[in-house]
Amino acid sequence: MKYFLGLDNGGTTTKAAVYDKTGREICVASTATKMVVPAPGFVERDMEEMWEANCTVIRKALEKSGISSADIAGVGICGHGKGLYLWGKEGRPVRNGIISTDNRAWKYPVRWKEDGTEEKTFRLACQNIMACQPVAILAWLREHEPKCMDQIEWIFEAKDYVRFRLTGEAGAEYGDSSGANLINLHKKDYDMELLKLFGLEQYRDALPPLCEAGKICGYVTAEAAEKSGLLKGTPVIGGIFDIQACMLAADALTEEKLCMIAGTWSVALYLSKKPVMEKKLLQYIRNTVFILPEYYLIEVGTPASAGCNEWFIRELLPEAVQKAEEEGKSIYEVMNSWVEEIPVEELCPVFMPYLFGSNVHPLAESCFVGITSFHTRKHLVRSVYEGIAFSHRLDLEHLLESRADRPEVIRLTGGVAKSRVWTQMFADVMNIPIETVDVDETGALGCAIAVAAAVGAYDSMEEAAAAMGRIAGRVEPILEHVELYNKKYDLYRKTTRALDSVWDAYRSQEDAGL
Repeated sequence: MKYFLGLDNGGTTTKAAVYDKTGREICVASTATKMVVPAPGFVERDMEEMWEANCTVIRKALEKSGISSADIAGVGICGHGKGLYLWGKEGRPVRNGIISTDNRAWKYPVRWKEDGTEEKTFRLACQNIMACQPVAILAWLREHEPKCMDQIEWIFEAKDYVRFRLTGEAGAEYGDSSGANLINLHKKDYDMELLKLFGLEQYRDALPPLCEAGKICGYVTAEAAEKSGLLKGTPVIGGIFDIQACMLAADALTEEKLCMIAGTWSVALYLSKKPVMEKKLLQYIRNTVFILPEYYLIEVGTPASAGCNEWFIRELLPEAVQKAEEEGKSIYEVMNSWVEEIPVEELCPVFMPYLFGSNVHPLAESCFVGITSFHTRKHLVRSVYEGIAFSHRLDLEHLLESRADRPEVIRLTGGVAKSRVWTQMFADVMNIPIETVDVDETGALGCAIAVAAAVGAYDSMEEAAAAMGRIAGRVEPILEHVELYNKKYDLYRKTTRALDSVWDAYRSQEDAGL
């Protein structure tokens, strides 16, 4: 029997999972992502450590599964979009990789919006400019770290870098690149005019050849085989932008289906035969090339989701984690029970889930508003759950402006989908039924689906997704809760708007060294 290996390079963990042809997860291995935070708003990763982590989880997955490496039919890699991973002319990384939650380059999208650059890029790339995109980060590096720019051989994003280390073949997958303001979406190719708008034309030769996500784009080298335990010559596909991998795992491959991802990022997305071109919508919506060539992926995303919950656990609940472990429980079980103890109608502090960026203001940061002596940590946990759900709702509202119809159901993936109480909250806040995916690692499964199609185990990507994807169940909104959450969401929006001037003043003080 042949098996399919999926690698997922996320913002907080690196995972490898093995699947059979039915989509059954044979095993999974993971390791925590070691993030480097050298300054506020800066989020980096050591690229050599990243490569070692991928090799470690591959080897562990093979060992746990008991499967011979000769039975791995192919490898697929997904990773966070945006960010920047630079490979140098001397055969090693130029510097640390920069993760998609990095906000150091926030000034460049603001500047490009004011001077008309963004408007000019709209007609070519069909998306807005984000601080975490390669174009903004490269502009920042050119100004602040000019010496490193002379060393660049290849400009990668996360999963393209890992594929390069596995195969020795440099490539840039269409989905990631089209979501990075690097591709003319109409031509589906690099465009010198677009690069000139960002002042990056001199780096054209450092952009790797474009490759398709679902096609074999290289084979595991002898060196990578020795480090990872894979067999030399194992096929490796182009790989997938992680949100596209989730679409595959959720079998959301028709235009009427809408998918929501609640992980490090909040993402809402659907497929369309045409890109969204209305100028007023492009400030929120991004069009990218999808793994199925007849479709574009229509997406709204913000780095304001369950990653904030992980920070809350790590920094504010260490003794609760320890106690839960001593009692043989998960901290997530404990938090879910705390949230259930606080009635929906009880007013909790408003949580702004903007640790890594926001969808309300380029400088917005995270905070709790409205804490009183009555509130406990249990209230704050509910606040975190609610604030993240409200951020997702705002993204959803932006996305639905581009559709004529409201979806009948949302397919939900990511960490939130593993929590029954949080999934119910999402259904109530969105006022749309939620279906969850019955798989732990949606990104890795999406990769495995793409590999299965690429090596001929199925005749098409759609057939592979239908056979290997698994839907767990459906959660309906509770009508009395819908109205309560509508009122809370209104308060959340009023709070975010009221803080606009505060964020400007806060950053000016920070820039002044206070």
